[in-house]
Amino acid sequence: MSSIRKAVILAAGKGTRMGDLTRDIPKPMLPVGGKPILEHVLDRLRAAGVGEILLVVGYYGDEIRRHFADYPLPIVFKEQKVVNGTGAAAGLARDFAGRDPFLLTFGDILCSVADYHGLFAALDEAADGVLGAKYVDDPWQGAAIYVEDERVVRVIEKPPRGTSLTHWNSAGLYVFRSVLFDELRTVPLSVRGEYELTSAVEQLIAHGRTLRLYGVQEGWLDVGRPEDLQKAEGLV
Repeated sequence: MSSIRKAVILAAGKGTRMGDLTRDIPKPMLPVGGKPILEHVLDRLRAAGVGEILLVVGYYGDEIRRHFADYPLPIVFKEQKVVNGTGAAAGLARDFAGRDPFLLTFGDILCSVADYHGLFAALDEAADGVLGAKYVDDPWQGAAIYVEDERVVRVIEKPPRGTSLTHWNSAGLYVFRSVLFDELRTVPLSVRGEYELTSAVEQLIAHGRTLRLYGVQEGWLDVGRPEDLQKAEGLV
């Protein structure tokens, strides 16, 4: 049985990279294999042993609420009224998570059940969090993760192309203990004018907290652009 029973899924954004596809529908609700991307995420979390879900919604949030009103797991909905960053969205989960460790991910990230189990297992007693990562040639499009002595020591959001000395790119999958919320309360506005989850991770590192890295092995996809929908069809 899973040691992580709670999952927080951020699904408030519009998904502007999808263009007109998300004009009247939130990106996590785009259909793949006959059902929304987000439903595939929930189904896999349920198969991994997660028993409670919090969905942070915003853009066309009522559509998400209606679709999952009768889902076979208890779902708590929180609305991010001002979509001002992933850190602000994650902060809405404080009461839901309580003192329990939890998975944090996004409504457009597909991940295998095996990798969910791997993430959960990577949270050892000495760790305050686990960052899921994908091995890539250059992590310039995401967040570069640096590791030393089995600890995450640095995370650089959107590094300039060709400058990274690591191949690990954030996979949008995290496991955290409740200490995350202490950092989220003090996260400053980023240069992009948002409260970012990466900033909270950087603060955890600066304060000496132990974060592990887990490399995703199979079946992972960030469904970010129209061309990714066909790739997702192949996965599901």
